[in-house]
Amino acid sequence: MAQEIRHDGIVDSVDGQTVVVRINQSSACGGCQVRNICRAAESKDKLVEINCPDAGSLRIGQTVTVTGAESLGMKAVIYSFGLPLLLLLAALITAEAVTGSEKMAALAALGILLPYYIVLFLLRDRIKKDFQFSIKH
Repeated sequence: MAQEIRHDGIVDSVDGQTVVVRINQSSACGGCQVRNICRAAESKDKLVEINCPDAGSLRIGQTVTVTGAESLGMKAVIYSFGLPLLLLLAALITAEAVTGSEKMAALAALGILLPYYIVLFLLRDRIKKDFQFSIKH
């Protein structure tokens, strides 16, 4: 049985079969009793767009649970941190070996990230299909 990631959220908008859910993502100390006076606690609202066939039964302001496969989290980490790190290191080592200049190697390593994130942006619709979430009432 695959593990699920679950987050409680509030329906922000409903448009046809598309539902936007607002999830309040808190840091680990967000549930602490002294979080209001402590500067370390932080929380952010995230909007998740979900294709939901029974969206007509949902109302704005309704509390729902957003679920997704645990493997989605690992895939997101790989896309956002793993691959860029590998590209950065490969470009750094290659450019250092070719040019012999640390400055050029550093520029090449940073420069390789720009095309990576441009390609990631251009493929966002294809990637969006891989990251499917569902709603439980």
